[in-house]
Amino acid sequence: MTDPILSIDNLTVALPKAADRDHAVDNLSLKVMPKEIVCIVGESGSGKSITAFTTMGLLPKALTPTGGEIRFDGHDLLKLPKRTHAALRGRRMAMIFQEPMSALNPCYTVGDQIEEMFQQHTSLSASERRARTIKLLEEVHLPDPPRVYSSYPHQLSGGQRQRIVIAMALALDPALLIADEPTTALDLSTQQQILHLFKELREKHDAGIMFVTHDFDVVAEIADRVVVMQHGKIVEQGSAEEVLNRPQHPYTRLLIDAVPRRTREVPEPITTPDMLKVTGLNKTYHIAGGMFRKAREVHACKDVDFAVRKGETLGIVGESGSGKSTLVKCLIRLEDPESGVVSVEGKDIALMSRGALHPYRKKIQIVFQDPYGSLNPRRTIGDQLVEGPVNFGENRAQAMDRARELMKIVRLGPEVLNRYPNQFSGGQRQRICIARALMVEPKILIADEAVSALDVSVQKEVLKLLNEIRDRMGLTVLFITHDLRVAAQVCDTLIVMQRGEVVERGTVEEVFGAPSHPYTRMLLDAQPGQHWNVPDVSTLPPAVA
Repeated sequence: MTDPILSIDNLTVALPKAADRDHAVDNLSLKVMPKEIVCIVGESGSGKSITAFTTMGLLPKALTPTGGEIRFDGHDLLKLPKRTHAALRGRRMAMIFQEPMSALNPCYTVGDQIEEMFQQHTSLSASERRARTIKLLEEVHLPDPPRVYSSYPHQLSGGQRQRIVIAMALALDPALLIADEPTTALDLSTQQQILHLFKELREKHDAGIMFVTHDFDVVAEIADRVVVMQHGKIVEQGSAEEVLNRPQHPYTRLLIDAVPRRTREVPEPITTPDMLKVTGLNKTYHIAGGMFRKAREVHACKDVDFAVRKGETLGIVGESGSGKSTLVKCLIRLEDPESGVVSVEGKDIALMSRGALHPYRKKIQIVFQDPYGSLNPRRTIGDQLVEGPVNFGENRAQAMDRARELMKIVRLGPEVLNRYPNQFSGGQRQRICIARALMVEPKILIADEAVSALDVSVQKEVLKLLNEIRDRMGLTVLFITHDLRVAAQVCDTLIVMQRGEVVERGTVEEVFGAPSHPYTRMLLDAQPGQHWNVPDVSTLPPAVA
């Protein structure tokens, strides 16, 4: 029988005394076999990343392993001296982090950063290091490897940077590869390419892969086995087919039940007047040339047309670089369009002067993707919520009264207004951001990838909340997303953008059911886990706790 590459037995990692529970990881046991992808799933705080960091010897000082063992390469990693553990890192075990821009040094070229692995662990000559690096870039399917070799991280796309991080991890052909949410921020086609790359690596190398994620579509696409964690403990594990289709534990069922379905009941058509109408919107960026590159123009928005009715949710889908974010910036006038009409309740605000625009700004508000970066860590929630109304001339006491009411609407108590952002979870912060956007009583709410970074159960709650608020307040919603499952659940109509142009539009049923444009069909084909039909957990036999 083949021995496991990684064997974790009864691992326990203690939390600081001030924490709300005793252990980050509690009595955890799992194995990773050669050529096996083991997906670890669970919500934030379940202990997924702590398990990965403990294995790599990258735990923060505040956390301490207090029991168990981690067997790798004939060693118990928990008993190894730090220097010996560090020598294994990169050479025999490697980790791929969630955010490639943070994992790469912006001051060094891609080639220099990959070659550092060979400098630290081998005696290869400079020419041999370069040749091995170019070959690695080819292996992860990067276009024009010599150009990428000489590029800096900021000169490459997010998907290309993630492939570079994977290339660095593979440099010395490690036996164990740990990937911590490596596809969360990627659009569908890039995500598909990265997942295909992982499956290729499983076949070409004998490495075992531990893949940490909260995306069940990704799990369905690549997992051989699934480990489900809650509050630091494993509550269920088994083959991907068993866990995804016949989950036994109530928590696993809760997570799977929260995954958005691709189908829904067809809603009644909305016949209200147009709240927002965009006609012939154009925005071009002029990129200066340099010694080694030509000046060029990028048409971020090109003759964009669409209309959204009062009370309707319009979904805007497309890959990174398709023009979604530029379109939103033009709608809220963070960017000035070159031409076109942005009509809000019949009033064109596209080319309005800044002074004239001021009273109209409260009509359109936005909820950004990152609730951590959207809130000021040094100010209380109450101060941040009343800032908008006060800027528009409202009395602070009245604004605070409305903030208390909105806290109830987003299912947070009024007492949270005296707290700071770091005292809340990611889902709670996103609810606070929604409340802040509603403080000035907008007519149009823009949600820019507002749920993409959230756990599936929290995502379900936030989507339900957005729908309830839309119906209660008569809001018009623009929902920007790359998750087609989410779009199918919350949107009435869709537009699909590619290279700054709207290439398809229609109801959700029309666009997803019978797409007419090749790009739309490509996006639908790139959705991971298409072979998996989310089970109706209510029809399964009783759960086993």
